[in-house]
Amino acid sequence: MQVVKNSNEWFEEFISKNYIKYHEYKDFHNIKKIGTGTPLRKVYQKYFVLKLVNINNITIKEIINELEFHCKVNSENIIRFFGITSEENQNSQLERYFLFMEHADNNSLQNYLKENFKILTWGDKCKLAYQLVCAVSYLHNEEIVNRNLHSDNILIHRHTIKLADFGLSKGIKKVSGQRESDLFVNIPYVDPKKFVDSINLKQSYSLNKKSDVYSIGVLLWEISSGRPPFKDEFYDVTLATRIIHGYREIIVPNTPVDYSNIYTECWNYDPDNRPDMNQVVVKLEEIITLTEDHHISPINDNSLYENFIHNFNKIIIKEMEPYIIQNINENVFEEDLSVMIDELIELYLKELNIGKETNVRKQLVLNYFKNYKINLQEIYNWLLNNQNNSNSIYLLGYFNYHGIETNINKKKAFELYKKAGELENVVAQYYLTIMYMDGEGVDKNYEKSFELSKKLTERKYPCGINSLGYCYYCEIGTNVDIHKAFELYKMAANLGNLRAQCNLALMYRDGEGVEINYNKVFELSKKSADGEYSGGMNMLGYCYSIGIGTNINQQKAFELYKKAAYIGYNVAQYNLATMYEYGNGIKEDKDKAIYWYKKSLDQGYQKSQNKLNKLLKE
Repeated sequence: MQVVKNSNEWFEEFISKNYIKYHEYKDFHNIKKIGTGTPLRKVYQKYFVLKLVNINNITIKEIINELEFHCKVNSENIIRFFGITSEENQNSQLERYFLFMEHADNNSLQNYLKENFKILTWGDKCKLAYQLVCAVSYLHNEEIVNRNLHSDNILIHRHTIKLADFGLSKGIKKVSGQRESDLFVNIPYVDPKKFVDSINLKQSYSLNKKSDVYSIGVLLWEISSGRPPFKDEFYDVTLATRIIHGYREIIVPNTPVDYSNIYTECWNYDPDNRPDMNQVVVKLEEIITLTEDHHISPINDNSLYENFIHNFNKIIIKEMEPYIIQNINENVFEEDLSVMIDELIELYLKELNIGKETNVRKQLVLNYFKNYKINLQEIYNWLLNNQNNSNSIYLLGYFNYHGIETNINKKKAFELYKKAGELENVVAQYYLTIMYMDGEGVDKNYEKSFELSKKLTERKYPCGINSLGYCYYCEIGTNVDIHKAFELYKMAANLGNLRAQCNLALMYRDGEGVEINYNKVFELSKKSADGEYSGGMNMLGYCYSIGIGTNINQQKAFELYKKAAYIGYNVAQYNLATMYEYGNGIKEDKDKAIYWYKKSLDQGYQKSQNKLNKLLKE
């Protein structure tokens, strides 16, 4: 007969196997119940939430798979988990285990809208909506269904959405004593298909991704109105029945049509007629792009907290009582900044070798410190006084290059990169190749660019290998050698560099250094696009547009051009504008064509000038 472990044995095993990061209970101070007021925050995150974990052994197998997904979640807009601690229970002399996690201001979206709605602009509302849909889209991409989205369990911290409830599996609902009648507590947000089951005492319809989409539709309406849906009505069976038969809130006056179209599509009774969350993200993103003069980048916080979470994918949670912790021992989280900077540059180099976009890499830097709740001005000041290793020197140069907490000063950035490069800093050496090539902060010096690219290639860094291929292809510091360029691009592409994959696709398309091979063009373009490189997306769109290695599909071409255009790729912006101009696979729209030609020209693609002049004269 198999012996069933008690909850303490489960946790002891998880801790011993490093599935969970453990912290001593003595490191936590001033523990008190949440609800006594919003705590202050300083430069570092000093406030956390403790939640008592109480496991029912009978339910462990039922809920472990769902929680494995739950613990993989890692997004700026989702409450983060940091580890576990324990204390001895005086009554039973057993250890009580507490999960500890990020603390938000305990202000729900519902209360936030009530208190701030009069001062919110449409831009503010769109940003809140955008954060929310990106967070839920993130969950759906991880195959996690929330099932319990409503404005009272979505938190706001410093004007930022924080999802705190994941509406876990039916197993957890059984453990926590949730009844089907509990659905009626939040009637307006619940998929009406579920009410049909509840009213008829059936159990055939399971809440799913499209159920979350329905809830999002209601929440987008709530953001536009500033109040809960059906605020003055009783949440009862009568209201549920009316919703089943098509009863919905009225569109708020002055709501942008495109915005209201999104939420009315989301709250369609038929799940098959609702968009998926990725489509909602794209639609909302397009509204923001066309109503403002900038693009809000999707939330993408991949792996910034891996060092805290470790293999935190086997925690079993039942009911949890919240506590607030003030002034955690500074030795726990306030690690030496030089160690953190070394970790950041290591993450950055990984992204550089993959060939990630410049703006994605910049967001990595900003998010890294943001997630540790470290003030960028303090980091900049610290860097000014602590240039004792190549990573710190490089990062100070990076701040100057991008104008982070200082004015853009590429000459100063070059000097710092050069100093770090002489100390064999790989990231600095790579950026020096670019600055020498483009003449940024220094006179152009193709020989230096070639020399540094060759040095990085000899050390087998994919970013350097691709750069050296470009030198041979464009006669930068060396003679043109198409065959060498092809071999270098191929080497870097095989190492996973997205830019090299795109460059190699172009060579296969044009028959440069190799025979024309359209199947290879499509295959490499797809790899690069799947890695989220805008050049690869544009190239794959081109393949679909004229049928290179695949069938012609103008709709797919349009979607790929649009995605790359949003990232900021000027050629894709031009191609997208052309599709709008001529109505290729989409509805002709001269205004959107003009918008994207302007964007492309602003990004330096001169070919857009003639197109723009022509349209403006018409």
